Amino acid sequence: MKLFSCLMALLLFLLQAVPGLSLPKDTLRCVGYHGFCFHSKSCPEPFAAFGTCSRRQKTCCIDTTSNFHTCQDEGGHCVPPEIKCLQEQVGLCPHREWKCCTEV
Repeated sequence: MKLFSCLMALLLFLLQAVPGLSLPKDTLRCVGYHGFCFHSKSCPEPFAAFGTCSRRQKTCCIDTTSNFHTCQDEGGHCVPPEIKCLQEQVGLCPHREWKCCTEV
């Protein structure tokens, strides 16, 4: 799995270095969260849906057995950056700048 992540990071670096060949923003966000893009609307086990890829043509799926769990899986909720958390939680939020809080 680590080898695949390293190869994906290298691919992203190369695609960003060549003008006009960059990936769509939603795909970059998915890969940034160590996700994978699937053609189907639902993700196979042990993956969970976490947004879109390829300009909303595919589903971004993250591995639920990895350290990258969604905020709701960890018992928190996602809030925009202007809201202050009393206690922050580790977990992924579907919006880039949002944070995961257990208490607001």
